[in-house]
Amino acid sequence: MRKLMGLLAALVVLLTALPVAPAMAGPPTTPAERAREIAQALAKNPVYIDPAYASAYPAATQTEIGVKAKALGYPVYTVILPLTAGDFFRGEENTALTLIMDAMQKPGLYVLVDGGGRFPWHELRGRTEPDYDKVSAARKRALDDTGYNSGPAQVLIRMYELLALPSLPPATAKPGKSTPSRESDSGDGSGFPWWIVGGVAVLALLVLAFRRGGRGRGRGKQAAFSIPPHVAVAVADEKRRKLTRDAGESLTSLGEQLASLPVATSSRARELQQRALDAHQAAGRVLDGSDDIVDVVGATVLLDLAQREYDAAQAVEAGRQPADVRGLCAFNPLHGRSTGGPTTVESDGHALELPLCRACQKALRRGAAPASLRGADGPYWHGDDLWARTFFGSVGDNLADAVGRGEHRS
Repeated sequence: MRKLMGLLAALVVLLTALPVAPAMAGPPTTPAERAREIAQALAKNPVYIDPAYASAYPAATQTEIGVKAKALGYPVYTVILPLTAGDFFRGEENTALTLIMDAMQKPGLYVLVDGGGRFPWHELRGRTEPDYDKVSAARKRALDDTGYNSGPAQVLIRMYELLALPSLPPATAKPGKSTPSRESDSGDGSGFPWWIVGGVAVLALLVLAFRRGGRGRGRGKQAAFSIPPHVAVAVADEKRRKLTRDAGESLTSLGEQLASLPVATSSRARELQQRALDAHQAAGRVLDGSDDIVDVVGATVLLDLAQREYDAAQAVEAGRQPADVRGLCAFNPLHGRSTGGPTTVESDGHALELPLCRACQKALRRGAAPASLRGADGPYWHGDDLWARTFFGSVGDNLADAVGRGEHRS
């Protein structure tokens, strides 16, 4: 018995001398915990693939992404994970990136992409090289080069390849698709769209010929004049490209403002800040998904909404009453802001309250059709997409939330 007691005592001493293994941490329960989980994985491997996408990204593909990123010579952290409205980050790339960067506390280029999409989001933390514009240009070019049937892995690889070059090479026109004119990388202006000047010159010559012909035949016999189709198409294409460029610049500048925005102290200001972030996020999704002019105008409307919410949040936080800034014209947001209160528009026994500019209000009072934004089949609201159903968010649910649910693609 004495021997047994001695053996038990020795066993107790032995067990108490062994190190106690830490308890296994459970799954993350907050956005910050999820971000720390990803950051810990990035510290071991700068390419993080969420387990949900493990089978879609073979080891060879993950290795290639890592090799291309490492070749840049500065820290690059790549994150591929599913983003949905119900996840820790509310489906928002900028929220995920911000929290992950805060958890990492390391300088570098952070790139995030929804594994089911193909449009990378990026942020720079604590670095001056590469600059934000270079990364943005490489991202956009990678999307153009890989084609719209490619997956996010191909886009990421091409983006890192382009970032490794001293400057972007000239764009190569794809078969059956014209390459939009851009300013040259050297800044010498050789990318100026001279074809527009040619189109205008042709139009001027046609007008001159029309006038001379009218004088020769007599005043009552002037021939009808219309802009040649090829000139009209060229002008429309340039308008669309300009709108896209302007929207992209606004997206970047507003994004910088929102990124540096401190957390508001009042609940009302925080709500407005979040609405500004949501609208900005939605605008980015729309711009990434299409360059159709109606979509670009939709992104412009969302950016305008984001700016108004941002300004209102700033005012509330400073103890001021937010300015009463009216929304854009529902028939054509490019007309500018609406005038007065909502205008009642009736058709087929239905009535809508729409914000309209003065010109559209006058047209309705005259019984004339307003100058609506043109879509594929006449006025854009003849379609059945999100913009038509909501008159660019003038009726129905919150426009940013609808875009977040992917309704702009249906």
